[in-house]
Amino acid sequence: MIKEHLEFFPLDFSTGWERPPGYPEGVDQKIISGGLDEENKKGSRTRILRFVPGAYTTEPFEHDYWEEVFLFSGDLKVDGVVYQPHTYACRPPFTPHGPFSSEKGCMLLETHFYAEPE
Repeated sequence: MIKEHLEFFPLDFSTGWERPPGYPEGVDQKIISGGLDEENKKGSRTRILRFVPGAYTTEPFEHDYWEEVFLFSGDLKVDGVVYQPHTYACRPPFTPHGPFSSEKGCMLLETHFYAEPE
């Protein structure tokens, strides 16, 4: 799926949140662009992932697509290290990551995509 052309527009942070499959209560996503077709291994999406204060995951994650993550508010604890806003990660497919927790809550801008075969 190719993303649609979108110019600057306000995001409504009061609606459109849903719990992603496999995530615990207190972690929600808001898809802001695109779509990821995990069954057919194509597409891309951009989302905001939100942890409420005290939210945490208990198991590491691994997936078959690329992931870029930008922490833009709050705190995120990964492997005993607490990260603050304006930190970034880029993960190739099948990279184990997590579990995660957030004491104060946080928001992450994430892009997920399947790379084209070379």
